[in-house]
Amino acid sequence: MINIIEECRDAKTIGISGHIKPDGDCIGSTLALSLYLKKVFPEKHITVYSDDVSSAFDCVEGVQTFNNSYEGPDADVFIVIDTVENRIGNADKFFKHAGKTINIDHHVSNTEGCGDVNYVVPTASSASELVYELIDKKYMDTEIAEALYLGIAHDTGIFKYSNTSPKTMRIVAELLSYDFDFPTLLDKTFYEKTYEQNLALGRILLESRRFLDGKVILGFMNIKTMTEMGITSKDFDGVINQLRITQGVECAVFMYQMNAETYKVSLRSKNIVDVSKIAVSFGGGGHVRASGFYAKDTPEKLTEKLLQMIEEELKTENE
Repeated sequence: MINIIEECRDAKTIGISGHIKPDGDCIGSTLALSLYLKKVFPEKHITVYSDDVSSAFDCVEGVQTFNNSYEGPDADVFIVIDTVENRIGNADKFFKHAGKTINIDHHVSNTEGCGDVNYVVPTASSASELVYELIDKKYMDTEIAEALYLGIAHDTGIFKYSNTSPKTMRIVAELLSYDFDFPTLLDKTFYEKTYEQNLALGRILLESRRFLDGKVILGFMNIKTMTEMGITSKDFDGVINQLRITQGVECAVFMYQMNAETYKVSLRSKNIVDVSKIAVSFGGGGHVRASGFYAKDTPEKLTEKLLQMIEEELKTENE
């Protein structure tokens, strides 16, 4: 484990960033660490650089302070959380010019870390769980606890994914002692969907296809359909997880078209398929049960390649 206070003690400016298209864990972990460092070092210039955060997280106190213009001073210390350097988007310039870089992550595809100082634990439920471990608990307060709870809850699928450990639940129990409104937090950020999100989910489920005796389900949407329906990529939140819980399915695939050549592919599995291996082979990464990548190919060829790799994973389990 690293000592985040000692690593930041001599810095005057500290930058923090998560990955592009920030999810609940990315938002919760970066917010919690920034709130903590600001309490410990009120004299330092501390900034979270982030893409625009989904309106679903408007109820989370503190996300309004995130810098989405990516304008600011070079950082003496720059901290990358829940990802690696090549997925921090416009924050990359701060990483490159920082006096020291720190990487806090839990992705199995990033076991070595990308910083000068690294704290990577692939067995952790979330980056937020790792940030919790780095915090001196005398500085813990309701805002920090809520941010950490948000991140852990989202990356564990509200505590039902296999990455939820007894340790995770002990941490959650401690966070809940700070008495924030966690039912509303979960409703607003995880369960509640916009009308457009419901339209997208309905269309994708209606047109989804099953393969390999129903063990694989694939959902797809192209730019033409997105334009016709008035849907953007922000409306796909929750689609892959809904596909994953289809009865009889071991592995779910969702791909959508980003431009004429590029597709974003998300992968989820239940018990057998290591989707991180598949994602890494395409230049992506993630977790054993949740990963993704970008690819320049036709959806037909992508589907064929993915089915071959998933089938190999299923065969290995049966041997």
